[in-house]
Amino acid sequence: MQDEVDEKSDKFHEKAGLGAARKKGGRIIPITPHLSPIPLRSPRPKIRWVNDTTPFLAAAQPASSPPTTTRRPIRDLPDELISQIAAGEVVERPASVVRELVDNALDAGATQITVRLSAGGVRLITVEDDGGGIPQEELPVALRRHATSKITNLNDLETVATMGFRGEALAAIASVSEMALLSRPAAQASAFLLDARSGELRPAARSTGTTVEVKELFFSTPARRKFLKTDATELAHCIESVRRHALARPDVGFAIWHEGKLVEQWRATFVPGQSDVQDAHDALARRLSDVLGEDFVTQSVAVQHRVGPVTVTGRAGLPDAARSRPDHQYCYVNGRFVRDKVLTHAARSAYEDVLHGHKQPIYALYVEIDPARVDVNVHPTKIEVRFRDSREVHQAVRHAVENALAAPRAAALAAAAAAAAPSPSTAGDAEHFKPQAPQTPVWKAQAAIKFEERGHRVEDLAALWAPRGAPSANPMAEPASGAAVGGLWAPSAQAGASATSSGPTTPAIPDASGAPATGWDGAQPAEVAAPSAASTTAPLANNPSTAWPVGRDGQETAWPLGKAVAQLHGVYILAENAQGMVVVDMHAAHERIVYERLKAQVDSGARIASQPLLIPATFAATPQEVATAEESAEVLATLGLEVVPFSPKTLAVRAVPTTLAQGDPVELARSVLAELAAHDATTVVQRARNEILGTMACHGAVRANRKLTIDEMNALLRQMETTDRSDQCNHGRPTWRQLSMKELDALFLRGR
Repeated sequence: MQDEVDEKSDKFHEKAGLGAARKKGGRIIPITPHLSPIPLRSPRPKIRWVNDTTPFLAAAQPASSPPTTTRRPIRDLPDELISQIAAGEVVERPASVVRELVDNALDAGATQITVRLSAGGVRLITVEDDGGGIPQEELPVALRRHATSKITNLNDLETVATMGFRGEALAAIASVSEMALLSRPAAQASAFLLDARSGELRPAARSTGTTVEVKELFFSTPARRKFLKTDATELAHCIESVRRHALARPDVGFAIWHEGKLVEQWRATFVPGQSDVQDAHDALARRLSDVLGEDFVTQSVAVQHRVGPVTVTGRAGLPDAARSRPDHQYCYVNGRFVRDKVLTHAARSAYEDVLHGHKQPIYALYVEIDPARVDVNVHPTKIEVRFRDSREVHQAVRHAVENALAAPRAAALAAAAAAAAPSPSTAGDAEHFKPQAPQTPVWKAQAAIKFEERGHRVEDLAALWAPRGAPSANPMAEPASGAAVGGLWAPSAQAGASATSSGPTTPAIPDASGAPATGWDGAQPAEVAAPSAASTTAPLANNPSTAWPVGRDGQETAWPLGKAVAQLHGVYILAENAQGMVVVDMHAAHERIVYERLKAQVDSGARIASQPLLIPATFAATPQEVATAEESAEVLATLGLEVVPFSPKTLAVRAVPTTLAQGDPVELARSVLAELAAHDATTVVQRARNEILGTMACHGAVRANRKLTIDEMNALLRQMETTDRSDQCNHGRPTWRQLSMKELDALFLRGR
């Protein structure tokens, strides 16, 4: 029986063109005319008999031939399909519809806009405004593609000053939804309602303005509707879209309703034409507070900068208010919210040396520029722009934010606290901050010490607060143990020192009769008049110089950061001011002071002053360090460093910056060479320079566990009050923190 099966199988394979089939070891070996016998790896196929003569192999059937494609002719698309394609670019989700309709309402001169939503905007979107309205005869034209009143020629397109101009929004929305348009101009007796689907136009009742109703979004394109998120998510996007408009137009009121409930409402904060520039800035601050919260305004500074044709206004968040996500970053160009890499990079660059880690700053920046210098016809949603001179805009935005963040906040906080009424819990302690002796110092700005001629030491800072005309020691000599360098805050141990000794003496209390009084203004350090000989040996306990300075009007004025009280574990400085206690990280604070001095020297165009070493410091260097030192000799010279090869594997440091003469030259050279190896000094000179200067400042700043005298601590506080960006070190860490009396009272449950 098996032989008959094999014979029939051989005949079947011959018909299939596979040659003879032989049986060997229980497997079938097909033999073709062109191929040698190859054992099959698969098991013997099962054979089913359909009838007595036709076997059927349970194997894969041959694949069907590929379908033939017929070429389609090129032809015009129907208008409805064209509109639906355009809707795919303009209408992404309900928030896109809200954005386009609010744009039209603002262009119509509306002062109040109401948005009503249902199911997150999928079921219903209604936008009502009190703008100029659309005449009856223009309603059908408004729904045509590329029909608009914003532009008429190419010149208008190149100088667009309105929110919309493409004329695609209404036609695109009408193609994917059921839309109705109700409008009435002021000169028209009644309103008219236009149904976009049927084209029917009939009279209706409405006051002056326009109402656009959009129902069942994407009903004609179910595939698009499947990509929408939940109602809550779509509602959040719609609110964010209106929020962006509200931040740019404080003169317009906005209201958002969802399912018949009021979700958000922002009232107009000023009336255009009836307010001056200052009122407009105040109105913007109030709108920012209403929309983004009061914390946004209290934790930000005003931005006001103009250079050439670019004006930048708004508010920039303080470094302490940075967030983990960039969800509070708003940029506007001529009133239009945009996402532009130039503006984002410029703002981020301004925060480079004041933000810690990967935190994201918060800001709301408004750029005003000639419309002819910016192209808004870049993206269908008009959210992207292209500047004619992007470098010009980048520099303007960066400098605007940098200048706003540069001013130390201590003086502003002190002024705000002084304007506020004292709390009941601290009213009884007010006498604690009042001086116990009559005030005689008269403060005035004094010329800065020439740090390029000598090393930069914390002790030198005290000299900035020495009374004018007070005897001082040799500036290049080291101070004696326990002595201060010509400072105002001399410890009591030095009270009996002779004025003619080699060490510095305690400065005398000046006589106010010889110089005009100048009060503290939070911007400049102070200087006192000539000393009197009778007070040079007064003990510190009875020295009225430890009291608050006196202003021009004879009233007491407090230093923003107060006066030093003690040093904690060689790391923190404790000071008291009129608001309570101040805690200062002395290393971070001094690091910022040194960093700003180094930047000022480089920005002035001159190289950083260097000091040759009497004996060059040599160290074993890697081949990369040797190559970097040879290639970057000019950059090193600009930074005040001279590092030359001493041998194939050794480098020698021959000169270091004058301000860092007391640091470790080898450690400094290694750090700078590492920074140069990581950056191309020819392409990112400024950024690399700042990082290198930051490294130099970090090595040159006072270290932890360094014991400071009261003179040195107070001198450091005074420098912080006058140094730009002194609230953060160049790594973004805070340099000081304020603990108010109210907070201290709460710690001890006072008044409860």
